[in-house]
Amino acid sequence: MAMRRTGPNARKAPAGHRPHGAVPFSLPIAQKSPAEIAVAFLERLKIPEGPKAGQKLRLANFQKKFVRGALDPENMVACLSIGRGNAKTALAAGLALGAVTGEWDEQPRREVLLAARNRDQAKTAFNFLAGFVNSLPRSKRSKFIIRRGSRLEVEFTGNGGGLARCIAADGRSILGGAPTLAILDERAAWDREKGDALENAILSGLGKRGGKALIISTSAPDASNTFSRWLDEPPPGTYVQEHRPPFGLPADDAESLLIANPGATEGIGASLEWLQAQARRAIARGGTALSSFRNLNRNERVSTEDRSVLVTVDEWLGAEVKPDDLPAREGQCILGVDLGGSRSMSAAALYWPETGRLEAVGTFPSKPGLADRGAADGVGGRYVEMQGRGELTTLGDNTVPPGLWLAEVVKLVDGAAISCIVGDRFRHAEFVEAMAKANLRVPFIWRGFGWKDGSEDIERFRRALFDGHVKTLPSLLLRSAFADAITLIDPAGNHKLAKSRSLGRIDAAAATVLAVAEGARRVARPFRPGRTAAWV
Repeated sequence: MAMRRTGPNARKAPAGHRPHGAVPFSLPIAQKSPAEIAVAFLERLKIPEGPKAGQKLRLANFQKKFVRGALDPENMVACLSIGRGNAKTALAAGLALGAVTGEWDEQPRREVLLAARNRDQAKTAFNFLAGFVNSLPRSKRSKFIIRRGSRLEVEFTGNGGGLARCIAADGRSILGGAPTLAILDERAAWDREKGDALENAILSGLGKRGGKALIISTSAPDASNTFSRWLDEPPPGTYVQEHRPPFGLPADDAESLLIANPGATEGIGASLEWLQAQARRAIARGGTALSSFRNLNRNERVSTEDRSVLVTVDEWLGAEVKPDDLPAREGQCILGVDLGGSRSMSAAALYWPETGRLEAVGTFPSKPGLADRGAADGVGGRYVEMQGRGELTTLGDNTVPPGLWLAEVVKLVDGAAISCIVGDRFRHAEFVEAMAKANLRVPFIWRGFGWKDGSEDIERFRRALFDGHVKTLPSLLLRSAFADAITLIDPAGNHKLAKSRSLGRIDAAAATVLAVAEGARRVARPFRPGRTAAWV
């Protein structure tokens, strides 16, 4: 066998000369990435249902972006949060089909899991998957076995074989599986205990075969949800793509609607005109209809359980005004105080009933820091942001000293006269000691947080809020507090304040209810002029 000489001393052939039998030289074609292969595969499929059924699938820019992030070799988990109707489930089903056929993963006997909240939702994903199979060429379609009934499975017999299973998160766990791809659909709506157990079982099996997990959903109703934790505190190797508009905008705001629904401009899902029409209808109806629209269509973290909330998000946003529209500090000032325990927040609300002006501030101990405390409470960097806005402070080491803290709160009124302090009757002794240390000599009015006093205070607060007698600057502290505040209702219809979640901080909301309710009582009292002395 003749040896071919290579290297710098090799003799060069004449220009244009080619040895007999040699092929023309060409540069090697760069190997396509898994994301490029996936995008090309998805756009060969046909839409199985809807007004565009039978047409070729065309991925929107946000979908291509998610596919690139999800199939990046450095990422094991990819999270997508987007408004309802933006083809999340269809995209997931298409990726599941590409994974089971080995388009970008050629290891044999591939296993794909598509988990949904319940069997009905799993069946929706399964129907998309089966519909995409029917759009394939007949030669490839014959290699699929589709099982309907007690098991929702799609088996592929070619290219080493693969199996896709659609399962419900409210059923049994799947310990022992080794998926190459797992898709967790509408993760925010899963049952907390069963859902977390299934997620842990799936993630523990991914490492066996280098699998990936795609977690897709509309926004959860609160920051404590497991899906919210994935978005706010992503561990290393996690890709996050969240389409959530800023908080506090009108429900029919066009720009923010397009943030939550990027498919509206690319022919996916509802149009912007339809979304705005639905938003205005929800605004007119209010209550649960508006909360549901914000959560599902605007992808906001708003609870859809409206029956026992203290006030809805939109009801509270009606009290927020611009700095130029904030009423003056005139008349008597009511100081509502929720004195925190050894580790919790202490909050104060300053209310001027004659003008409706409201100011609030909260204080934590300095240990642990606000960043660590926010992570422990499931709110991410919200406490740090509140501190930057001047709404949250730290005082003391492990506890907030009541006397020193109350003295700092009094400084906020800037010389205005405080007519009274309203607080919890069960902390009466602590209040008296704190007022003495702060050298504050004003009447103390104690109120209970139970059914009797609590129901009256809540009703007076709501009435004042709805009548436009509460005005405040936009406050992240108050927004967060009212988002976590609910009311428990006894058989007689009385309300008392409570938390919607164990880690919620409603101290600022409690202080506000106390201050505004007392202000409403004082305004409602009839004025009685003093009796003129008469000599007889």
